[in-house]
Amino acid sequence: MLAVRSGMSVRVLRSLVVASLFCGPLAQAELPDFKPVIRRNQASVVNISTTQDLRAGGAGDRGSPEFGPPGMPPELEEFFRRFRGMPMPGQPEGRREARSLGSGFIISADGEILTNAHVVEGADSIVVKLSDNSEKPARLIGLDTASDVALLKIEASGLPAVKLGDSSTVEVGDWVLAIGSPFGLEHSVTQGIVSAIGRSLPDGNYVPFIQTDVAVNPGNSGGPLFNLRGEVVGINSQIYSRSGGYMGLSFAIPVNVASNVARQLAANGRVERGWLGIGIQALNGELAKSFGLDKAAGALVGQVDKSGPASRAGLKSGDVILAFNGQPLAQHADLPPLVGETAPGTTVTLKVWRDKAMRNIPVTVARLKTAEDEKLADNAASDQAAGVLNIQVVALTPEQREASGLESGGVLVARVADGPAARAGLSRGDIILSLDSRAVDNPEQLARLVQKLPKDQPVPMLVQRDEARLFLPLTIGG
Repeated sequence: MLAVRSGMSVRVLRSLVVASLFCGPLAQAELPDFKPVIRRNQASVVNISTTQDLRAGGAGDRGSPEFGPPGMPPELEEFFRRFRGMPMPGQPEGRREARSLGSGFIISADGEILTNAHVVEGADSIVVKLSDNSEKPARLIGLDTASDVALLKIEASGLPAVKLGDSSTVEVGDWVLAIGSPFGLEHSVTQGIVSAIGRSLPDGNYVPFIQTDVAVNPGNSGGPLFNLRGEVVGINSQIYSRSGGYMGLSFAIPVNVASNVARQLAANGRVERGWLGIGIQALNGELAKSFGLDKAAGALVGQVDKSGPASRAGLKSGDVILAFNGQPLAQHADLPPLVGETAPGTTVTLKVWRDKAMRNIPVTVARLKTAEDEKLADNAASDQAAGVLNIQVVALTPEQREASGLESGGVLVARVADGPAARAGLSRGDIILSLDSRAVDNPEQLARLVQKLPKDQPVPMLVQRDEARLFLPLTIGG
């Protein structure tokens, strides 16, 4: 406390009081010095530009996928037309290119670069701009949309690579720093603190995001998030915004997750994830009490896929998973990343609360099928059907299903060549609804039904043609 002399003026007293406030322990504590981190790592951060041909059949302008709802306001859209969707000088008439800008960082001296999948997805060409302003074409080794991680490679040597840290050691309150190219302004630096960890987002079930208050804007996507030791602990990926610009919330992919994805992409060009085959939901206090639990923790099983590993292990709807292979689940969102990181074929133990009693259930984790797997299965099934009927069929799109008035079932005939189906009267554009009185739901099922058809004996095939339905007699030759 400061002694107050008799007759001291109010102004002098106020000055002394203010001075005393800034002489305490908080004033003496120094703020972190980010300059060494910046000097050591700035040359490792790169600018990434992509081009995409938007002629007929192109995917179109992808906009700015790092934004949350409700999207980019018109004034920012105008700005970004400089980078996306504008015709480039000297382009042939009728051709249009989309351009996007993002960030990335060098992880090996021979030119491996990490960035976001949404920065390079669908690109026809990728160019990496280094700190010395040289530009090099990049090859996409692989990308994983589920984690939003992509691995690129440029032909170079002796490049300055970042040091990867351990994101499992990140704590709320840690100082962090981002380097990137917001709005195309290269090597911009922003800083803040970690405001939450293990954050689950609607489109990121397999990523326990690091939430920060570091200012991140369009163009920062794919750039590194550093700790005070100069180690990368995350990849800046998303912001939540109602205005289209930074509003105090940004989300980074933990570097441990990104490193695991990068290793698999480098080795196989794709990522394998574990799968249990269950649907889960959160528990609140009242719901936890109804199941006889003391607190709301764990993952409540809402549904069980009959063909999945959880079903084979005996899991039931209403079970509460409290731990995965010894790892307690504080909330339901903790489970998907743990399952996803588990190698398919691994047997784990689930700590399950059922009928107000605890039990341990061993489950062998299976491989999660990707959209590419489903597409390959459909193509294989279509090929199988083509081999016998000499036709090609595809699954109906939601738009086609709506136009045809079908809520479920049916496959669209894309091609008919000379063979049993053509002789039966099947035409391109028909929708096959059933075969031999068995419903047809997808190309794979049609292929199985075709293999079981009798030889030299007609069977009824129900098709929808325009708005009418009719039966055709299909006969498979011996």
